[in-house]
Amino acid sequence: MMEVQRPTVTILSKTAIERIMDEAMGLLEDTGIIVEEEETLDILNQMGGEVDAKTGRLKIKRKTTEKAIESAPKELEMHSLSGAWKFGFCDDQIHFNPGSAALFIYDAQKSVMRPPTVGDAAKFTKLCHTLDNIEAVSTGVIPADVPKDVSDSIRLYLSCLFSDKPVVTGTFSEPSFDMMRDLLLARAGTDSLRDKPCAIFDVCPTSPLRWSHIGCHDLRCCAQSAIPAQLISMPLAGALAPVSLLASVVQHAAETLSGIVIHQAWTPGSPIIWGGSPALFDMRHSTSPMGAVETLLIDIAYAEVGKSLGLPTQAYLGMSDSKTLDAQAGMETAMTVIMAAAGAVDFVSGPGMLNFESCQSLEKLVLDNEICGMARRFKRGMETWGETMGRHAILEGLADGYYLTAPETLRLYKAEAYYPSSVIDRKAFKDEGAVPAARLVEEAGRQIEERLEAYQQPEIPAARIEDMKSVMERALSPHGVQDLAAKCLDL
Repeated sequence: MMEVQRPTVTILSKTAIERIMDEAMGLLEDTGIIVEEEETLDILNQMGGEVDAKTGRLKIKRKTTEKAIESAPKELEMHSLSGAWKFGFCDDQIHFNPGSAALFIYDAQKSVMRPPTVGDAAKFTKLCHTLDNIEAVSTGVIPADVPKDVSDSIRLYLSCLFSDKPVVTGTFSEPSFDMMRDLLLARAGTDSLRDKPCAIFDVCPTSPLRWSHIGCHDLRCCAQSAIPAQLISMPLAGALAPVSLLASVVQHAAETLSGIVIHQAWTPGSPIIWGGSPALFDMRHSTSPMGAVETLLIDIAYAEVGKSLGLPTQAYLGMSDSKTLDAQAGMETAMTVIMAAAGAVDFVSGPGMLNFESCQSLEKLVLDNEICGMARRFKRGMETWGETMGRHAILEGLADGYYLTAPETLRLYKAEAYYPSSVIDRKAFKDEGAVPAARLVEEAGRQIEERLEAYQQPEIPAARIEDMKSVMERALSPHGVQDLAAKCLDL
């Protein structure tokens, strides 16, 4: 019988998780949250919520929170946009998508960060489509050369055109949601996304303990459209949350639980993900370092809380605070991704990102694809391949006098090892003195060119492309740039 030994990292004891949950639900019941949308206030009041006349905070009864947790689905399968394949959360594996909504893109040739264009967004999506260990794409960069009011829709449009992978996205304006939902329906060729969810929307509370009008709106729309909502609580320890890391985990739990209550109030049973993007506030520089070990501790801990409830979990990790593709970028990315794989995180968002969460680097994304592949191999752990832990294989090699071409080696060497691409240098050193200083960036750049040259657009029925184009033309028409929808097809 095959045995599997998996690496695990835990931070919280069972007692600690119980206390965190108790204090989080106590905060919701005794202190409450600010809710800025009237529709959400109304439905929560109907469920027994109570607004404190002095503070304006809505208090949520413990039993209401418990009922919402109970109704939230405990499993989630994400489907490709064509519906041809899928992957599952909570499947004892870890999954990855790039970081999203970057305001800048890194130009490795000039060593500068600059605002992205629509062409950059298309190139980013095409590259993501070719990366085996990045299982979902994201609306990763915000193009600066389109009207701001339609940038959300354009990003999703490009994702739907140039990849078949599930999409992680989100919106910064309420009108964009309907357009983005219609784009997904057109791409999937269906009138409902309930049976085969193919996109995830990030929805963010405002720390501390506040739900904005747009946050409430997006939770309602996700629930009613059966689009999985990924709750992204962002307590900033020392600035927007207590400096105590455990206290930040309690605040994260309270904000996330309140999101589940709002979401499930509209449509019980709609899919939701226990996610987040917290950080430690760096008192020296007034920044939110995503590569900090304290940020990692909060992430791993809150994922354990979510997993204790049986919910799918997500974390923003795999990013670097560095401004370029250097040793710091590799260190922070690898450290956080490997720890996520050993922890309770199902889904990591962040590969490719530099400068906290503001810049995408295609070169880093190529490198991070290999880090993600190694992390997935790490997550698998070690398996027995026979009736013994290894005695039979040792004896087999002793009998033959070698292991290199032993039957066991030939049978298992591909299964046991992850072999990275040439961006990771494992060759023997032969030419003494000839050590290229910029090898990593150059090799990543070469791979980007090769991948984009070999890129093949997924097969999409012509009618679906026309439907998507029509949706975009409606969105673009008020801005006088409706021809952009057709131009995107030729990027």
